[in-house]
Amino acid sequence: MLKYVIKRLFQMFPIVIGMTFISFLIIKLAPGDFFSQLEMNPSISKETIEELRKLYGLDQNIILQYFHWLVNALQFNLGYSFAYHKPVVDLIEERLLNTLELTVSSFILSWLIAVPLGIIAGVYRGRLLDKLISFFSIFGISFPNFFLAFILMYLAAKTGLFPIGGVVSQNYENLSIFEKFLDRLWHIAIPLTVLVVGNIAGLLRLVRSTIVEELDKDYVKLAIAKGLPYRIVVMKHAFRNALNPFLTLIGFDIAGLISGAALIEIITAWPGLGRLMFDAVMAQDLFLVMGSLYIGGIMLVVGNLIADILIALNDPRIREKEVEGKVA
Repeated sequence: MLKYVIKRLFQMFPIVIGMTFISFLIIKLAPGDFFSQLEMNPSISKETIEELRKLYGLDQNIILQYFHWLVNALQFNLGYSFAYHKPVVDLIEERLLNTLELTVSSFILSWLIAVPLGIIAGVYRGRLLDKLISFFSIFGISFPNFFLAFILMYLAAKTGLFPIGGVVSQNYENLSIFEKFLDRLWHIAIPLTVLVVGNIAGLLRLVRSTIVEELDKDYVKLAIAKGLPYRIVVMKHAFRNALNPFLTLIGFDIAGLISGAALIEIITAWPGLGRLMFDAVMAQDLFLVMGSLYIGGIMLVVGNLIADILIALNDPRIREKEVEGKVA
């Protein structure tokens, strides 16, 4: 398995380089840069701006600029933010915990709710329970996340039941541990609700359709005909065989833990990486944008690798072919 993991890591290395190279080209080919805005300020001389460009290596050829950035990025030296006047690594570190607090919570809640509901809907297909769960799923899919976020933000502003923006209250340090937990829950309620509703809807339909497909197969009918309890047939056989698409989806969810909530963070004023990246793009803060894309790209390949490992561990056919190198 270790040999397989190392092989996949080497295969993914060019993906990260290609993604960052294309992103770098797109950013550099866009009209203007961060220093173009400074040229509008009459108190800053052109010589000073040229010196700044030279200091950050932005007066060089685009290809040389990219390779200079890449060499530093491979050592996790992601450069210096023009807008925040701080190292990019420090900025990402500050916002990373807020983003992970939101995305990991929504990831866990979504799977804990969607998988049992999807199995129940698949087992009781066509019945009232299935129709109610399917109605909720279709409602969630047809209701855009950003629109739900706008509605909840409007209600919060009108009623004052939930705070708008921020992670904790001003008196957070004076609260007890339990009160701190409740305070964080209070602040995260709106963005978390939006993400969980959106995630559950799609995941629930996938689980239901996969379970229904497995329950229609001959091996399930044979197991029931032999007298195996229906609950064991569903959970031990049908559900296990239906796991592969879910494991692939887990990989994508892991990859999206950093960037998947960007739009919701911006709408709900949650101070995470998504909002930081948005501000960086608007300010044409080159190194901050590239640093965020670089970390997001690494998460993407690591998420896919985790999904591949889980699938190989769950399915012996894939394990024999991909990991042990046996050809059928």
